[in-house]
Amino acid sequence: MRTIFHLDLDAFFVSVERILDPKLNGKPVIVGGDPMYGRGVVAACSYEARAFGLHSAMPIRTAYKLCPQGIYLHGHGDEYTRYSNSVKNILEQYAPLIEQASIDEFYLDMTGTQKMYGSMFGFAAKLQKEIWDKIGLPISIGIGSNKTIAKIGSDCMKPKGITYIIPGMGKEFLCPMPVETIPGVGNVMKQSLNSRGIYRIGDITKLSSDYFGTAFGKYGIDLWRKANGEGIEYLTIKRTRKSISRETTFGNDITSEEEIKNTLFYLTGKVAQSLRKKGWETSTVDVKLRYTDFQTITRAKTIKPSDDDKVLFETAWDLMKKAHTRRVGVRLIGIGITNFSPLIEQEFLFEDHQIKRKKMLRAVTRVRDRFGYESLMFGRTEEDKKLKGQENYFQV
Repeated sequence: MRTIFHLDLDAFFVSVERILDPKLNGKPVIVGGDPMYGRGVVAACSYEARAFGLHSAMPIRTAYKLCPQGIYLHGHGDEYTRYSNSVKNILEQYAPLIEQASIDEFYLDMTGTQKMYGSMFGFAAKLQKEIWDKIGLPISIGIGSNKTIAKIGSDCMKPKGITYIIPGMGKEFLCPMPVETIPGVGNVMKQSLNSRGIYRIGDITKLSSDYFGTAFGKYGIDLWRKANGEGIEYLTIKRTRKSISRETTFGNDITSEEEIKNTLFYLTGKVAQSLRKKGWETSTVDVKLRYTDFQTITRAKTIKPSDDDKVLFETAWDLMKKAHTRRVGVRLIGIGITNFSPLIEQEFLFEDHQIKRKKMLRAVTRVRDRFGYESLMFGRTEEDKKLKGQENYFQV
């Protein structure tokens, strides 16, 4: 039997916002879209907001109708990443193997560490306390013999709960729970199971795997195995990131080319920052543009490997101009980069402008990594500023 921990940071985005602004403590806080425009969804909400029926992925317009007195925030993405990394730094001191499933979820393979840490429940409590004392984030922990059991366990006693499922008791632990407790069972599958008289996970175990294979194919067999306490026992330690992208949906559909350009410039900077933190260069840039009528245009271009904001933006803007051909409002724009290669550092006897610029970009990356992305901002060129009459830009 393996020992897998699943750690889930409770209402993570809201918890970080409360660290940044303690006045939010005890209040219904919603992080996500802007309710004034009715666009977007709830990314996270506090337990006080959930008392009004709010939940993640709910349309922001619906959330506002249920909880108009709530505090609605756009959030601080860079801060979320910084706090997530802080949690991971603590976990790396103890866990032999770590899989980061998302910005607020981690799996730990603690198999064989009992002699080192003693009781796994006691160790989980210690870990939970250390994260709270050092970072100020509440976290729930599930301990099981596989990833599915551990993940369901972490959901059982939120917030700040610890659930330990005794090895070999996974099936008994799951039996009384509703079928939607199993990860991946959404409303459609729930309704399909309910129509067959299957409401509890225990109802699934009473039927054969062949029944579910016939009814739902490979997914049905996987569902049957999870219901019987089976699941993936080994972690995915390293994932190769295939792309880095940023996009934004405008509060109001826009027609201003200058606003599109300014927004794309900002998004490009965020993408380039992530690229340099990885120590990579990219050789493919793509952009996305979505009109009011939801027609979506994409364009891509191959370039010489680079991690320079200026190079990426000039390429992206050229692609965006070719994509933006209709006199129709724009709803969304985005930029993505792919085809990565590791940055190879070289020493040069005499530094030219390009080498100095690379060193400058790395210095900027370190400053932003420490103090946040907004602590140091680039702008468009002085020549472009004069042409457009923009007074708030400085030269890159």
